[in-house]
Amino acid sequence: MNKGRFIVFEGIDGSGKTTQARLLAEHLEKNGRKTFLTAEPTTLPTGRALREALSGKINRTECQMAVMFVDDRIAHNVHPTEGIAALLDAGIDVICDRYYYSTLAYQGQSTDYAWVKSMNLDCPEIRKPDLCIYIDLLPNQSLERISRGRDSVEIYENLDTLTKVREQFLSVISDLTPMDNIRIIDGYRTVEAVFADILNEIDCIG
Repeated sequence: MNKGRFIVFEGIDGSGKTTQARLLAEHLEKNGRKTFLTAEPTTLPTGRALREALSGKINRTECQMAVMFVDDRIAHNVHPTEGIAALLDAGIDVICDRYYYSTLAYQGQSTDYAWVKSMNLDCPEIRKPDLCIYIDLLPNQSLERISRGRDSVEIYENLDTLTKVREQFLSVISDLTPMDNIRIIDGYRTVEAVFADILNEIDCIG
């Protein structure tokens, strides 16, 4: 049995990555591949604790948040039935909405980048994706989309933070591209145009 492929979608909030991840999962299923659509924070206990912190219900420092993300990511990888490693070994393509690139972009610019990078990239239980697709969008366009689609926002969803995070995302991509397979997709277009570019990138990894 061939191993599954691990594909990650990244981007600032409102970039459309969640929609594109779902479209890709549906497309692959229609073409005979088994897929598992997942996201971080996860639905595991570690992820539920993270979501409470992100909503502002529980106060955590940025360093605590960075460690919580790593803890959730390890659980995401090693869970015996729904973990990334187990699914890939079963020949299932795993499509993940956010991964360690987000932690490097958010906590990496609010704490110590080298520390956050080491926790994620040097951890033997955190797998490197086969492909990371970064959907690029300007912060003001992000906020416009968020305001149309939600009744509330999370603690990082404001223009100043999104601007800094986008800049940090681009810096992270530049830093990790020699080691990781990362592709930047222009997200300023229609859903269909963005998805067509994504399919071209998927074809390149087989």
